[in-house]
Amino acid sequence: MGDFPRNPLVKPGYDLVFEDDFDQGVLDLEKWIPAYLPQWSTREQSRPRYTVAESVLVLQIEADQMPWCPEYDGNIRCSSIQTGLYAGPVGSPLGQHHFKEGLVVREAQPTQRTFTPQYGYFEARVKADNRPGSLSTIWMIGFEDVPEHSGEIAMFELFGDPMSATTAEIRYGVHPWGDETLEDDYFHETLSINAADYHIYAVEWTPTHIDFYVDNVKQRTVEQAVAYPMQFMIGVYDLTGTERPQEPPRQFHMDYFRGYQPVDGY
Repeated sequence: MGDFPRNPLVKPGYDLVFEDDFDQGVLDLEKWIPAYLPQWSTREQSRPRYTVAESVLVLQIEADQMPWCPEYDGNIRCSSIQTGLYAGPVGSPLGQHHFKEGLVVREAQPTQRTFTPQYGYFEARVKADNRPGSLSTIWMIGFEDVPEHSGEIAMFELFGDPMSATTAEIRYGVHPWGDETLEDDYFHETLSINAADYHIYAVEWTPTHIDFYVDNVKQRTVEQAVAYPMQFMIGVYDLTGTERPQEPPRQFHMDYFRGYQPVDGY
C-alpha cells in the first residue's frame, strides 16, 4: 500500500502532446477552463475552488461553497476544470453534456478548445477524497458542437462511500448519452488499493476499442470507441445534498496529467 510512483515522462512509442505538472504555482488558463458546464449555470456559480502548490493541483469543496446549478442539479456541489467549452445562445438547449431533460442555456459562453483530442493515451496521477458523499473523477465528453457527438468515456469515478484503507471501487467505461452509435458499457470493479493514496489511472482510446488501466495494469478492454474529438472533465463533488460540506474541505489531488499520441498513429 501507499503512493504508486510517478511514471517517466517519456513513453516509448508515443509523443507527449499535452502535459501539466502544475509547477507554475497557478492554474494554466491556456490548458484548463476553471468552470463546470457553465452554460447551464453561470461562470461564477460553477467556478471551482482550488489551490496549486508544491506541484499539485488540489480541487476542493469548501464550507461556504454553494451548489453549482441548483436549478437543474439540486444541492450538488462541485469543483471542476475542463479542456473545452461549447454552448448555444441563451435560451437554447444547445450545449455540452445533457445530464438532465429540459436543460436550457442560462449564460452565454465563448467557444474554447484547449485540448480536444481524437484518440490517444491519457493518464493522471491522483488521490481521491475518501469520505462518504465524495466523488473524484476524470471523464471525457464529446465537444458537442454536433449534438450527436455526446458520448462519454469515464476514465475513473471514485466514490468515497465504498473506500477503505485496503480497497476501492473504481467505476469506468462508456456512456452513450445522445450518441446512438454507442452502447452503455460501464463497470464497477473493486481493487486492492487505497484510493486516498496516489495512483495512476489511464485510458488508451483507439479507433476500435478503449483500454482502461490502473497503476499501469490493464483492467479491461471495451470493444467500441467514440469517433470524434473529446474534452476532459476533472472534478470533485459533494453528493450529500447537505447545507454545509464536511470539514476540512473535500479534496481531490492531481500530481500530473499527460496526453500522448502513438508515433506511428493508430
